[in-house]
Amino acid sequence: QVQVVESGGGLVQPGGSLRLSCAASVRIFSINTMGWYRQSPGKQRELVADITSVGTTNYVDSVKGRFTISRDNAKNTVYLQMNKLKPEDTAVYYCNAKRVVLGSWNDYWGQGTQVTVSS
Repeated sequence: QVQVVESGGGLVQPGGSLRLSCAASVRIFSINTMGWYRQSPGKQRELVADITSVGTTNYVDSVKGRFTISRDNAKNTVYLQMNKLKPEDTAVYYCNAKRVVLGSWNDYWGQGTQVTVSS
């Protein structure tokens, strides 16, 4: 079982920055992929960015050049640095961990953290 806990959300003005953190209950090198998803009212949850155990990253087009995902294996934590924030980035952001156990993929989700971009 993997538990992930997000922190770092809040209210920020357009153009501002926030850093989200996701702390895992296990050593993150044992997790195949960790990622950030977001969901705003009336919309489906979407992948924002993810990072594999070997450091390969992937971003949705709308955040490329503005967001950076990174990992600190010593702290079992994954970060999402969000710069040049826009009102359309407003959403609940969820941390996700994907781990293969006995040949099956398992998904673990955090409780979410609200990010609001508004003047």
